[in-house]
Amino acid sequence: MDIQILVVEDNEHIRDMIKNYLNQAGYAVDTSADGARALEMFYDKTYHLVILDIMLPGLGGHELLREFRKLNSTPVLMITALTDDESQIKAFANEADDYVTKPFNIQLLVMRSEALLRRSGVLSKEVRHDKLALFPEALRAEYDGAPITLTRKEFEILMLLVQSKGRTLSPAMILSRVWGYDFDCDEGTVWTHMKNLRQKLPENIIKTVRGAGYCLE
Repeated sequence: MDIQILVVEDNEHIRDMIKNYLNQAGYAVDTSADGARALEMFYDKTYHLVILDIMLPGLGGHELLREFRKLNSTPVLMITALTDDESQIKAFANEADDYVTKPFNIQLLVMRSEALLRRSGVLSKEVRHDKLALFPEALRAEYDGAPITLTRKEFEILMLLVQSKGRTLSPAMILSRVWGYDFDCDEGTVWTHMKNLRQKLPENIIKTVRGAGYCLE
């Protein structure tokens, strides 16, 4: 599974440096120089980590982080030249996962990024939710120790639900994350996959929130 990272930084030198080091570490990296474009990219594609500058043209880092959190709980590492306590408190209040001040050691930034990926389960060999165990590298699933045969899309939906930590995901959001924003299908595709997942899982752990979407119980 390719690990996708989004770097949002308006300084070209810093942006390219972060991308190059993360590429060398084996990660797939997209970049954006402004917040509005980054939000479009976040809608269009599933990212496992976002590295986000605070001082951006147009839509700033704090505002962008709040928009991200309306969608899911993807880990966000803030980078900024602002070193005051108030800026850091605001970032964590908006549910940032880590905060690094400039100038920073690029190797340390990569290590802190990997720590967040491990914490979210992306770099883990096993991700669990109660009796459900997912093995991202092998695209394999077990429930209460027994293997479950899933299609790739079914696995990705379950992984998305686990990583969303109890948040309710709308069908449109699941379509965007799993199939891609431009994929030509409707919300009935999500309903069909949820139906198939419920038939394969020994217990119905997928909750339908009427008028809102789906979450794991």
